Amino acid sequence: MSPRALRVVHVDTERGWRGGERQAFWLAERLARLGHRSVLAVRPGEPLAEKAIAAGIPTIALSPLGEMDLFAALSLRRAIMREKADIVHAHTGHAVALAAIATLGTRARMVLTRRVSFPLKRNPASLWKYSRADAMIAVCQATADSLVKSGIESARITVAYSGVDLTRVILPASAQTLTKFGVHAGAPLVVMVAALVGHKDPVTFVRAMDVARRSVPDIQGLVVGDGELRSEVELEISLLSLCDSVHLAGYRTDADSLMSVADVVALSSSDDGIGGVVIDAMSFGKPVAATAAGGIPEAVVNNETGLLVPVGDAEALGAAIVRLVTDRDLAQKMGANGIRRAPLFSIDNTVERTLAVYERVLAARER
Repeated sequence: MSPRALRVVHVDTERGWRGGERQAFWLAERLARLGHRSVLAVRPGEPLAEKAIAAGIPTIALSPLGEMDLFAALSLRRAIMREKADIVHAHTGHAVALAAIATLGTRARMVLTRRVSFPLKRNPASLWKYSRADAMIAVCQATADSLVKSGIESARITVAYSGVDLTRVILPASAQTLTKFGVHAGAPLVVMVAALVGHKDPVTFVRAMDVARRSVPDIQGLVVGDGELRSEVELEISLLSLCDSVHLAGYRTDADSLMSVADVVALSSSDDGIGGVVIDAMSFGKPVAATAAGGIPEAVVNNETGLLVPVGDAEALGAAIVRLVTDRDLAQKMGANGIRRAPLFSIDNTVERTLAVYERVLAARER
């Protein structure tokens, strides 16, 4: 535990419930357990706000119209002053801008978490908001390397892997739930949990399932997530005549339950941070078939906890899926290895490293 109780305002105004929101919630909740005051500045009515309220975590209503919304930033600044915050922790790109403005003229130190491994934008606004951070937390080494390549001094960056709550109890999805999505009972099931956005490259997953179907005709794929590429994914499913084999569940809050009944968990990212769903998969004892994008190889050990293939290679990803579906001894061995590896990515480790960052920037302020 930190030698003193800290007052931390976490900023995450994203809509929906994705990996970043889960990480922000778990961090705030664990810090509160350790005796610190955690407050979440969130968009009202969104899942993160609702979960915070249910867990007894204080919230600040924040509904910015954009990342440079001065009125929202001033509202956040008033809350920071009211809370006498030691730390303002920005958990998303838009939150970085709001926190950068809101902390001006306050004693609060600004910390941000970067969850993706593609480079920072080089426009003046982006450069300014990142220059305001007293410290940056990268969710994997690949993200840290990307920040350095973008011009950030390595001394300002700490790697703190995204973590999972290994104590949570997951109720497996029922057969009725799977049937509702069109999944055939008793067939080998491959689940991919990912937003349908560019860097998750969901079309490559669809094409990989077409490859897998040639060897395993009854194989079923379930994509959990939604986004701007949904129509493109639907078109690819139709063009490849996969309507009876690949199913879109859309945005779900029970993704863990669906992953827990998979034979294989897949991820087809073209770029990524740590790929939190592959850590979930390992904690559930599920073998992983994924692309070696971003920080994914830092989580998944190739040929030990899963099979990694080149980015964008649908043939290789499909072959990896087939291998794990048809060689159950291999799949079980990799699943068992994943369970043993998962504690390296415990949320408690994430909290410990994050607290160390907080203490370091506060010590620097007081010198």
